[in-house]
Amino acid sequence: MSGRRVRAVVQKEVRELRRNRFVVVTMGALPLVFLVTPLVTLLHIPASASGAEVKAAVGTLSLFMLIIPLVVPPVMAAYSVVGERSQGTLEPVLGAPVTASELLVGKALAVFVPSVVIAYAIYFAAAITIRIVAAHVVSAVVWHTPQLLAQILFTPLLAAWSIWLGIGISTRASDVRVAQQLSTLAGLPLLAFTSLISFQVLTPSVPLALGLALALLVIDIAAARVVAGLFDRERLVTGRKTLSRSA
Repeated sequence: MSGRRVRAVVQKEVRELRRNRFVVVTMGALPLVFLVTPLVTLLHIPASASGAEVKAAVGTLSLFMLIIPLVVPPVMAAYSVVGERSQGTLEPVLGAPVTASELLVGKALAVFVPSVVIAYAIYFAAAITIRIVAAHVVSAVVWHTPQLLAQILFTPLLAAWSIWLGIGISTRASDVRVAQQLSTLAGLPLLAFTSLISFQVLTPSVPLALGLALALLVIDIAAARVVAGLFDRERLVTGRKTLSRSA
């Protein structure tokens, strides 16, 4: 796999995404929507609040922050194939001197990097604001090491899952909006997996965060293998699987 060709694919994808106003607006607006309400709630919690109240509010913030890497990437990833097909640019892209693997990795990275950067930026902006403004009882929960570790580890792993899901659906869909909606909805059930720590249903700990992150990594690797199987040049153009020579 050539790093130079992968970078060329990434640059091409970024240019295409920047021209799509719906994608740009979604990337900017959705994270702010998920941030405002739980952050305002946490900043208004008094120092005398009960531990259960604080944990519930922090859990809501953590859950909303983990929704960002699940809903922002599919908007871009779902465009990767069906968007090209609808604009008539898919065949020239597939005819470019890049392998299917380089094309797939390039498209995935073009979505992964900005999605994770946005998710981290929003989360740490909220966490720093809480550290400075909110009551100590709130800050102590938000900056608890297992809670931070879970957020840091889960964000890229959830983003990767939603990207593979979005690209996979994009290879089979015929409409961009349908692909985006299906990708977003299909990724949300995975939140139940990570909400165990967000709402402290399971007592947060470093081994637990690492264990759940490892499970998510296994899921991501399996999803990547499935999508790689779908990323067949003839299938992408015609919608049918490439026939074997013996057929």
